[in-house]
Amino acid sequence: MSLYIRDDKVDELANEVMRRLGTKTKTEAVRVALENELKRAGEEMSLEERVKHLQDRIAARMGPHAADFDEKAYMDEMWES
Repeated sequence: MSLYIRDDKVDELANEVMRRLGTKTKTEAVRVALENELKRAGEEMSLEERVKHLQDRIAARMGPHAADFDEKAYMDEMWES
């Protein structure tokens, strides 16, 4: 089956992808580009997953959380109250 591109902009993009990827045909270039796009779309994380990932990274850098930390006593000590 052949690939027929009617849109000039799409044809230009297919030529550019073909040139950059070094493929022999536009069909091959379009196939590779579509496979890559599907792979990328499948790897996208939801907003919740991205936020959780960032929270985990920050928590790892901050170290353990002192559950018995008394912020009022800390502030009083800082301000010598």
